[in-house]
Amino acid sequence: MTQPPVPHSGLADGEWHLMHPATPLLRSWQVIAVILVFIVQSLGNNVLTGEADFERPDVAGSWLAGAGAVFVLLMLLGVGLAFVVWRSTRFRVLDEALELHSGILVRRQRRARLDRMQAVDVVQPFLARLLGLARLTVEVAGGKESNVALSYLREDDARTLRNQLLASAAGLRFEGPDAPEAPERGNLEVPVGRLIVSLLVSGPAISFVLGVVVLGTISVVIGHPGPLFGSFAPLLGAAGVLWTRFTKGFGFRVADSPDGLRLRYGLLEQRTQTVPPGRVQAVRISQGLLWRRLDWWTVHVNIAGYGGEDKDSTSGSTLLPVGPKTEAVGVLALVLPDLGVGPGENPWDVVDAGLRGSGPTAGFMTAPRRSRWVDPISWGRSGVRVTDQALLIRSGRIYRHLDIVPHARTQSLGLSQGPLQRKLRVASFTVHSTAGPVEAVASHLDETEASALIAVQSLRADQARKDSGPERWMETGPSEFVQEPGEPA
Repeated sequence: MTQPPVPHSGLADGEWHLMHPATPLLRSWQVIAVILVFIVQSLGNNVLTGEADFERPDVAGSWLAGAGAVFVLLMLLGVGLAFVVWRSTRFRVLDEALELHSGILVRRQRRARLDRMQAVDVVQPFLARLLGLARLTVEVAGGKESNVALSYLREDDARTLRNQLLASAAGLRFEGPDAPEAPERGNLEVPVGRLIVSLLVSGPAISFVLGVVVLGTISVVIGHPGPLFGSFAPLLGAAGVLWTRFTKGFGFRVADSPDGLRLRYGLLEQRTQTVPPGRVQAVRISQGLLWRRLDWWTVHVNIAGYGGEDKDSTSGSTLLPVGPKTEAVGVLALVLPDLGVGPGENPWDVVDAGLRGSGPTAGFMTAPRRSRWVDPISWGRSGVRVTDQALLIRSGRIYRHLDIVPHARTQSLGLSQGPLQRKLRVASFTVHSTAGPVEAVASHLDETEASALIAVQSLRADQARKDSGPERWMETGPSEFVQEPGEPA
């Protein structure tokens, strides 16, 4: 039976609306910053070249007056342009889509179908947070350019509109004028201390410290700071990676709610991300060598619409920046509550074999011994396990990976075989997913087994897509997850 349309009110009333009036100021601050940098650089160049003698008060006063006039003029032009852009940008929310019209000389129209919605983010950059504003971003299948961003709305309006969009996308019926806030359970938070320690024992931190020590030693030996100063940019890049991971992993929380997976994180820019059920395309649980003694893991995902995100970024593609195995497996249970293992099997034994095992344990099909000539370190660990619901690919001995791709989310399959692989009668099996950090490849399988696997797996994926639930997932009633994060199976 078809559900009646979700009632709308406020910004979700089907009418055209403008963004918040403070939007031009928030958009123009970057222009103002660029102007200030340009003026400061011009001042420095004039002093160095001697074109301006600032020891003379009349010269200094004239230069500062001119620079101030230019700054005010350019600032007014920037704010005026931002105001015109604000006046020409409007949006409306219909029962089936979110529409955004923008542009001055070139008009742009975007339409995000709610039944294709992959995630909804409420983002608060630092300055916007001070004014109580937020950006609402709707990610839909089709890549980074397919999203619709509403910058900026009142924070309360942004969160209310998010609830309306998720309710409409789910086909949810409720009482009252506004969609209620979905309750959360199983809230899991990453402590700041754990995040800091994980960064200190990460590759970028080790590279930064070693680089400073080695280059500093060379500079002392030769008696010149050239090597250290000459490598300032790469060292600053490594420090920037660490700072980005810290700010985006700060206050990281993940919880389960009826409208999907709820993520919150960010130090300077705070983000609340909601991923509706079934929108995760692939999952990767991984562990570096330096985290092994602490038994820490990280969980990344592919989500359609986040393909343009930096693969090394927490934003949009990370379900757990760092946590023990129980938390990593608990997060996996939120996005794939039914692993589809055979009767009598414990699903978490299968996951454990994928995380830490090697050889043909827990039903994994492994690479043959002859593949050691092309993969002498990891050949004994590389393997594939197929369940009724997903394909599990295990790889890496120094840096461990377990990739899980639900059959219904498989985009395509492929086999590759280089000259040496042909001689050894092995081939690599690839599961193609949406763009993201998870690239599921089972390397150097027996060529006969790999050929049989791709033939059978294509049929599984096709049938799973036919059996998958409706896009409006609440029309069949709310779903329940099988367990809380970290709860024993």
